[in-house]
Amino acid sequence: MSLLNDALRAAEQRQNRPAAPGAYVGEQQRPGNSKPLLTALLVVLLLLIAATAGYWAFANSSSSSPTVAEGEPTQDQAVQREAVVIVDEEQNAEPVEVQTPDPVPEVVEVEPAPRQDPEPVVAQQPEPEVAEPETTASEPDTTPAPVADAPDTKPTKTVEAEEAETEETSTAGVKQVPETPDARDRSTARELERLVADGRITDAERGLAAITREQTAPRSRYVVARALLVEGRQDQALDWLPEDMAVQHPKLRLLRARAQHANKNLAAALDTLNSNVPPVEGHAEYRVTLATLLQQQGENGEAARHWAELIAWDDSKGAWWVGLAISLEAQGEQVGAARAYQQAAELPGLPRSLADYVQRRLQALRAG
Repeated sequence: MSLLNDALRAAEQRQNRPAAPGAYVGEQQRPGNSKPLLTALLVVLLLLIAATAGYWAFANSSSSSPTVAEGEPTQDQAVQREAVVIVDEEQNAEPVEVQTPDPVPEVVEVEPAPRQDPEPVVAQQPEPEVAEPETTASEPDTTPAPVADAPDTKPTKTVEAEEAETEETSTAGVKQVPETPDARDRSTARELERLVADGRITDAERGLAAITREQTAPRSRYVVARALLVEGRQDQALDWLPEDMAVQHPKLRLLRARAQHANKNLAAALDTLNSNVPPVEGHAEYRVTLATLLQQQGENGEAARHWAELIAWDDSKGAWWVGLAISLEAQGEQVGAARAYQQAAELPGLPRSLADYVQRRLQALRAG
């Protein structure tokens, strides 16, 4: 940029520089004014030459263009005249073409009059009257006409009947697809639950009896047996929970053990539960019942083992910590019991009575 600015400044200085003394040489040439006169003459001559050249060119162009005489038509006029002549010829030819349709109306006049007359003649009734005696004479029975109509209707009826039969067979085929025992048990269990909800336990037992004639139906048995236990009818519940059936299903074993415990048979209930102990996951209620009954039986070590397994699976249940604390305290483990009680007290969800029991045991263990 500095170089560009320097160049601009130098140019401005050159433009503003004063003229040299030699510039007055032009003033010394004033006595002879010959150059302006010569230039003026040359300009005039050039104008004259240009004017003559333009006139000559115009004249040549006008002479070269074809001159049209007044009497001779131009090409456009000739074309228009030819078109007019063609149009005139076509107009003159029209009458000749119009004369040809003269025979056409003659043919048209012949067609409508005679051809329309026989149509009403054909529509006259004497012909069917003649045909009737012929049919009666040749064939005394007039049944052929309805017989001809019958084959038209019979196929349609048979087709419809066949379609109906195929639909019935198809639907019947769908309905007759045998359900698996598991699917039937699920559907029956849902029906039995509705009956139990309506208080119709007797009807539910009838439905259960119907399905158990053909299969074991563990879900349906569970629904009815649980409803009977709630009503205090544990003997009837045990009838639907035989030992060989309960061994195969943890939920049925749990109901059977509860029914046995309700009948004051703690040992039988423990035998039922201990026969096949399931894992904690998916069977937490089973393990809680087993641990509780073990505590009642006085088997606190085994009960503490089940409580510990439950807490290892889910340590957010305060009641499980209470169960562990009771089992530990029964074994004389005071420190472990106090820690379990404290953990239970810090968790929400404990019933008021159980929470009070926890506080009393904590105070007793700290005091003593």
